[in-house]
Amino acid sequence: MTVPAIQPNVPYDPVRDFSGITPLGSVPLILVVSPEKGIKSAQQLVAAAKARPGSINYAAAGIGTPPHLTAERFRLAAGFEGQLVPFKGAPEALTEVLAGRVDFYFCPIPVAMPFIADGKLLALAVSSAKRASALPNVQTTLEAGFADSDFDFWVAAFVPKSTPREIVAKVHSETVTAIESPSVKEKLAKLGVEPMIMQSQDFDARIAAEAAMAMTLAKAANIRVQ
Repeated sequence: MTVPAIQPNVPYDPVRDFSGITPLGSVPLILVVSPEKGIKSAQQLVAAAKARPGSINYAAAGIGTPPHLTAERFRLAAGFEGQLVPFKGAPEALTEVLAGRVDFYFCPIPVAMPFIADGKLLALAVSSAKRASALPNVQTTLEAGFADSDFDFWVAAFVPKSTPREIVAKVHSETVTAIESPSVKEKLAKLGVEPMIMQSQDFDARIAAEAAMAMTLAKAANIRVQ
């Protein structure tokens, strides 16, 4: 979905070339810091960043990845400057946050949960529009007062745009049936995946809206992958 926004000459357009079946689920990203930072909330983090412009740094597991885009959307919505520190993956990013060498990171909840449970990371907010079931007491970035800061990291089923609508409807029905089965629900819950079923037409509208948002975000944050 976001690749055409950050990478030139991509040979497809997610809106033009594909029809959405349904999201299979979302994986909320959690804003985490080391407790040693003495920062207790997203509001305190932003206040610290604004007090010392450009001094705050933040991790991303690669350029143009969901954690990177989430961090940039939050940073722009909150209105502060910061220094991106990209890593190859989540383990490297977490290591630096745990050590206090990087100030914050939007991490997939399943990866962060053991460290949060052990008190080695402090969860300040979730990136999704709704609270995460795994951390129901942690506010969203929207609830923290930062409008247009939400970013949903989801996975979904797609078919080519030329697929007849009756086939799209049939695949949608069978996919939803599978997702709602107890065994699949249990497996998704263990992976930290939140249910996110939508009608195909509604999902197509969301795809268009999020593709446009990604373009705007990539331009505002100057994100490009060669």
